[in-house]
Amino acid sequence: MWMVTMRIAEILRNKGSAVTTARPDLDIRALLALLAEHNIGAVVVSPDGHRIAGIVSERDIVRALHRHGAALLDSPVSRIMSTVVRTCAPDDHVDGLRRIMTDHRVRHLPVVSGDELVGIVSIGDVVKSAISELKTEREQLVEYLQGGY
Repeated sequence: MWMVTMRIAEILRNKGSAVTTARPDLDIRALLALLAEHNIGAVVVSPDGHRIAGIVSERDIVRALHRHGAALLDSPVSRIMSTVVRTCAPDDHVDGLRRIMTDHRVRHLPVVSGDELVGIVSIGDVVKSAISELKTEREQLVEYLQGGY
């Protein structure tokens, strides 16, 4: 009996691969509406919905508003987006993703295959997968202890 950690592709199969994107020229006011409409915490910035130009999180917006004031709301997303975007691939293991998210203090990682955006994984998705893996491991241990093997 041994556990193989889940891959990112499995998370995407369970949650779907839809990614909300915003063009770099979208104003921040419209970005806020997009976040609220989709009930999400970050948006991938992309000129075409396939290539990544940056990422903007709620935290980025709050910090920028604090620094620049409400006039910032009419500025383009490109003004506040993070251009260094950590990504992962569908074949990556979730354990590695946990380390990246913790070490770099990010809560959302776009999933890319080649240069193509194919999904996004949040810290919530990672926690959910960890709980699922622990539940499966527990069930296997209980079965083993009860003589099921």
